[in-house]
Amino acid sequence: MASEGWTGISVLYVCPLRALLNNLTPRLNSYAAWLGRSAEVWHGDVGQAQRRRILREQPDILLTTPESLEAMLVSTNVDTRQTFHNIRTIVVDEVHAFAGDDRGWHLLAVLERLSKVAGRELQRIGLSATVGNPDELLTWLQGSNRARPRQVVAPQVANAVTTDIALDHVGTIDNAAKVITTLHRGEKRLVFVDSRRRAEELGAALRANDVTTFLSHSSLSATERRRSEEAFSDARDCVIVATSTLELGIDVGDLDRVIQIDAPQTVASFLQRLGRTGRRAGSNRNCLFLCLKKDAVLHAAGLLMRWAQGWVEPITAPVAPRHIVAQQVLALALQQKTVGVRTWQESWGDLPLFGPDSAVIMKHLLTSGFLDRDGDLAFIGPEAERRFGRRYFSDLTAVFTAAPEFLVLFGREEIGQIGDDALLVEVEGPRVLLLAGRAWRVNHIDWKRRRCFVEPSDLPGRARWGGGDRGLSFAITRGMRTVLLGSSPDGVALTRRAEAALGELHEEHGSHVVADGTVISRSPKGEMLWWTWAGSAANRTLHASLPDLVDQRQRVGDHSIRLYPDMSFGDVKDALTGQLTEKMPEVNNSAVEGLKFASALPDELARATVAERLADFSSMRAVLGEPRTFVQDDAG
Repeated sequence: MASEGWTGISVLYVCPLRALLNNLTPRLNSYAAWLGRSAEVWHGDVGQAQRRRILREQPDILLTTPESLEAMLVSTNVDTRQTFHNIRTIVVDEVHAFAGDDRGWHLLAVLERLSKVAGRELQRIGLSATVGNPDELLTWLQGSNRARPRQVVAPQVANAVTTDIALDHVGTIDNAAKVITTLHRGEKRLVFVDSRRRAEELGAALRANDVTTFLSHSSLSATERRRSEEAFSDARDCVIVATSTLELGIDVGDLDRVIQIDAPQTVASFLQRLGRTGRRAGSNRNCLFLCLKKDAVLHAAGLLMRWAQGWVEPITAPVAPRHIVAQQVLALALQQKTVGVRTWQESWGDLPLFGPDSAVIMKHLLTSGFLDRDGDLAFIGPEAERRFGRRYFSDLTAVFTAAPEFLVLFGREEIGQIGDDALLVEVEGPRVLLLAGRAWRVNHIDWKRRRCFVEPSDLPGRARWGGGDRGLSFAITRGMRTVLLGSSPDGVALTRRAEAALGELHEEHGSHVVADGTVISRSPKGEMLWWTWAGSAANRTLHASLPDLVDQRQRVGDHSIRLYPDMSFGDVKDALTGQLTEKMPEVNNSAVEGLKFASALPDELARATVAERLADFSSMRAVLGEPRTFVQDDAG
């Protein structure tokens, strides 16, 4: 920027979270000021007056999210060519957080359209601290132009930081709060939890113990989030309870400890959280796992086993992003007012997003009324208006689906959002919610406008949000099997309670694990289980591909699948030596509805997209290629 004299908005800095943008903007603005330049932030919480000023005065660096960037491209209030014609470089912070889900495909597609607006190829820089396959991720980030020069820059760390990892079994959230309250008093502790509900429960329990506590999760209002972010950046003796919102690079000040309730889904996520500590000279990276159930102790131990082995998940883009193709065509029609029926793909070049089904998708958009046609041009049709037209197509620029929530208000102050579940569940006496770590009595519910009016309460509250378990990967589940075979992760201290929990699990599953193989067991009651230790995706694929062997009436989990009880071990051996026809897992209607923009796809393509993402054929083949041990359990 300085050496080549760039002017206008020349650098875009893209982040996955608003909180990260808010945190980075003052620092980037101070760095830019050393060169007489400026940086500004643009996202959903930025007011109209500030947006008008940004468009008028144009900073050199604009920090934003992909969704806000696309909203600018389609907005009638933004002159996109005047705003973006000076763009030279895109910085994608926490690039792994994009690449692993549909937001990554969306980001790449938006960058291709932005390049067309700017009239030049844009330099792309991805930043990440936890990537197991940087070369593949770099190729992915290049988008349609795979010929441009590329390089992985990985600075060597001069002095390795020591780690202090401990694993404990505490049983309940109240016990976890007691441990956190008494441990490391006077220090700043960041506690990660797996859900908003858990964050609220732990926050309330800590405050009941007179611990200065701040909360951070996606359903808190912008004001509440800002209040917490500002407070815990300066506080000392306090606890910050967060979902994954604080996993990514947000500066929480001089942090002393990281505590994890149960375990994250991936080693990469653990590394992000561990990396929040050990940033001061002379300090160690540390993480204490407080597990609420025995199974969570095994999950944590299995994850730490893979970490100790130096393994990190490769970041791979989701397969079959057909719904993003539909979304991008509609967004382009909004941006340009029309799209060419025969030339529409030119806006994205050779971006791998557009596969062999693209023509079918375009035909569906035209025949189903999402697009109307006038000769060789198409424009937004009545079905797109009906489905996505609310608030000038704001739903069209968000590529993830969140259940509709109620806005919670105390007077005019926004506290946050809650799901329908919290208001529909039957309660005796007053309805009291738990939000922002405080209890609120519900005074009035405006169902039509989806508003819930509350006042502070001394009664205990409840937190409820929807959400399901994603299941564990093949690699993590195999790490759990290694632990059950008697290994312990190097560099991890187990408390006596954790050792006792693992001892009980070894007694329970000792006959269900063998090295380099799987176990098929029959209980005295006749139940037959195939202990694959392969993760839920592989087990779902086995469930679909072996309908004559695997009981179809079951909820498939990570560790095992249930076989038909009337089969003998000989029958099972025969069934597994025959020819296997690989099949996609069954997809129910609710799973399809959870796919954003599924309505803009032909039903068969929407179902195929979900099914392909539920399957894990490579891990299934690995299971089928392993030797099998047959065991008659002594106890039910």
